[in-house]
Amino acid sequence: MKIFIDTAKLSEIREAISWGIVDGITTNPSLIRKAVEEEKRDMSLEEYVAEILKVAGKDRPVSLEVMSVKAEDMIREAEVLHKKFNDIADNVVIKIPVNTYAGYYEGLKAIKKLSEEGIRVNCTLVMTPEQALLAAKAGAKYVSPFAGRIDDYLRDKKLNMRRGTDYQKGDYYPWEGRNVDDNGIVSGVDLVSTIVDIFVNYNFDTEIIASSMRNARQVREVALTGVDIATIPFKVLEDMLLHPKTEEGVKKFSEDAKKAGYEDLFH
Repeated sequence: MKIFIDTAKLSEIREAISWGIVDGITTNPSLIRKAVEEEKRDMSLEEYVAEILKVAGKDRPVSLEVMSVKAEDMIREAEVLHKKFNDIADNVVIKIPVNTYAGYYEGLKAIKKLSEEGIRVNCTLVMTPEQALLAAKAGAKYVSPFAGRIDDYLRDKKLNMRRGTDYQKGDYYPWEGRNVDDNGIVSGVDLVSTIVDIFVNYNFDTEIIASSMRNARQVREVALTGVDIATIPFKVLEDMLLHPKTEEGVKKFSEDAKKAGYEDLFH
């Protein structure tokens, strides 16, 4: 499974790349705005985006998102972004929503046109297997099912049935026995798994990006589905590395090494 980092912070991108585990980057306007504000870089928004692409490099795709909701406007914005930034490292991917409030079909129309122009598209905000199927048929290079948001949706449906329970955004969602579903989909991981099965059945070239990852266990479960990619926030990447027994073991080995004079071996 490839790992994309879901951030626009240059500090997080550089750090995660140094670990040797990053295959790509996903951003959106909200992440870019937050990154520019928090990192207080002395550069324009255009310069900041260009720097993300340079840091990522040629072999790591970077998803940049359009802002309009009508097909013709999304196509124009995608063409501008691609022309302005793709020459930097040939790694620009354009995020297009599967549908918009301007029309259910606007996203598919944009995906079809852009794919015909050779512009790689990441179809975003996918919430159903049916949406993923249509996006793949329209020519999307990637589809991004939002596993975490589906878990939120199902939890909210359950809470409406039984008030008084609350949850944090990063909480793991144990769907077993919850007796709630979204047209047969019982969790975000189930959404990803179902799309994987459909794409395998029909040999689609479209790659699936498990998105909206909220915790380390969810990443493990989507990895078990055989999904192509998971895009993961920096905090969740950190959580994937943690276990108290690992920390305990390192401390014990370090203490024993000092007592044995082990450091002499390094001189």
